[in-house]
Amino acid sequence: MPMREMLQTLQEEFQAMLALRGQSTPRDYKFPEAKNIIKVAIGMRRSGKTFFLFQTIRKLLADGLSIGHTLYINFEDDRILPMDHKAMGKMIDAWYTLYPDNHNHCCYLFLDEVQNVEGWPLVLRRILDTKNIQIYITGSSAKLLSKEIATSLRGRSLAIEILPYSYPEHLMAQNLELPSKPFGKKMLDHHQSYLLNYFHLGGFPGVQYMQPSEQLETLQNYVETVIFRDIIERHHISNVPLLKYFINFLLKNVGAPFSINKFYNDIKSQGHKAGKDTLYSYLTYLEDAFLIFTVPIFTESLRRAQTAPKKIYAIDNGLILATTFNLSENLGKLLENQVYLDLRRQGKKIFYYQTSDGYEVDFITQDNQGKYEILQVVWEADDPLTLERETRALSQAENELGFKGRIIDWATYLREFSTLLT
Repeated sequence: MPMREMLQTLQEEFQAMLALRGQSTPRDYKFPEAKNIIKVAIGMRRSGKTFFLFQTIRKLLADGLSIGHTLYINFEDDRILPMDHKAMGKMIDAWYTLYPDNHNHCCYLFLDEVQNVEGWPLVLRRILDTKNIQIYITGSSAKLLSKEIATSLRGRSLAIEILPYSYPEHLMAQNLELPSKPFGKKMLDHHQSYLLNYFHLGGFPGVQYMQPSEQLETLQNYVETVIFRDIIERHHISNVPLLKYFINFLLKNVGAPFSINKFYNDIKSQGHKAGKDTLYSYLTYLEDAFLIFTVPIFTESLRRAQTAPKKIYAIDNGLILATTFNLSENLGKLLENQVYLDLRRQGKKIFYYQTSDGYEVDFITQDNQGKYEILQVVWEADDPLTLERETRALSQAENELGFKGRIIDWATYLREFSTLLT
């Protein structure tokens, strides 16, 4: 299809999608407002980046932006792939040729999944320098924050991370009321049921209204897509069975310390062939694709920080349960994973801690003001033995570190923690 005709088709489809996407649940995110800075939204596939992009466009249109001054390109569209940075630059230049009046206005460029174009930062740097334009991009690679931007767009971009629905966003999607005072038994009973449903369904926007069998298959397909599109194809992985085994192992062990050395010895005894460097690379790729997150130990020793196991967390509880099946009764681990995701949404630095007696504390957090807090997560805090165990670890950590902590159980989460996100 000729470039002129393609651009007109893309613009026509964009305007049709813009109307449809206004019907979904608003996301609780906002791009930075700084001018002449590329705004970046990153996150796992299907987490809602495109919808958030359209939400931003609708807000700009409501504030007076002309849709004729807006160009949206989805670099997952097979009709324009494969594309390199030269073809990308020609497409943007052709848009100005097709609509020459745009040279006289501030225009808005929205590029979806831009990491699919090799060398994309070169184009954006040139466009930013030569045009009166505001640029917004999305991508499903954490490298958008590091390698590409650090080398080509240093100091010229600001990024936000888009995660699947938080608990409050999930409630809004389901047309359910948010937790509110008074926090009596009726409210807690209802929301305990809602929270359990949220754990099993998860927060990916696309599965919120599906039947259970469709939800399960869709979430499993999300993982497969990440494996093949963002890991196998991107990094040319040949040992696919080992990669899948590795992912399944990590998802089954959320909230647990993970050691590459121990895992290496385990798979070696089972006959798998892979070097430790390969396993370290796999873990890096999984974090880059936002499927898995790692949390380091809290310590002043640089050597211990580098050698101690890291704790593993996952992008979504529903995705964990759809692919592992073995955590459905371990509500404490699911709540811990959820608290981790909420801490990440709050932009806090996150660590775990081991006391001098070897007791593990789930989270040490630091906010942007430098304030530290200790968090211990447990599903039920009213069991005496559980409460004693968790309090013992918390108290020892408070004494050793010199700052306060608290226990988060499901009721505390509903009363206090999840409401921080509303």
